[in-house]
Amino acid sequence: MQIQQRYYTPEEYLALEEVAEFKSEYWDGEIVPMAGGSINHNRIVGNVYTYLKFHLRGKNQEPFLSDLRLWIPRYRQYTYPDILVIQGNPALYNNRIDTITNPLLIVEVLSKLTQKYDHTDKFRFYRSIPEFREYVLINQYEFQIEQYIKTGKGEWLFREYETEDAIINFVSIGLEMAIANIYESVDFSQKESD
Repeated sequence: MQIQQRYYTPEEYLALEEVAEFKSEYWDGEIVPMAGGSINHNRIVGNVYTYLKFHLRGKNQEPFLSDLRLWIPRYRQYTYPDILVIQGNPALYNNRIDTITNPLLIVEVLSKLTQKYDHTDKFRFYRSIPEFREYVLINQYEFQIEQYIKTGKGEWLFREYETEDAIINFVSIGLEMAIANIYESVDFSQKESD
């Protein structure tokens, strides 16, 4: 006996998400529960967000944490990036103050469960957003950061950082940050259960 998968409209998902105890993403009709974050994941997100918040103070760009939902209309996806930066005013989806459509920069901290998706389909979905210019993927298990930067010709340049003494340049917001600062207090000996 095969179990029928239930498909939800975006409106049904939003109504369920408003009363849910835990966040879920929406993948073109499917509601997918989000995995919980580890201590290292939270340390990395906190470190990056703190630097972004301080650097962007008084500028026309603003960072947000994963409580702000992103709608990707072309692929009918609702997602919660770990960190996103918006330039100018947030473009609210259907005047919802919890859902935007115009990220400039997205930062994701990889977990064992999400790393393949973050590298493939999720990046493809993000690239459909006209304002999107930079994608940064941070490995929480070792010094390793991948950065994708959109050029004026619409091409994506790739950079990788694998040493603690390297410096990453967040091109879209004009911020240089030491990899050591991104990984401050991170303990690579802490293992995540599978």
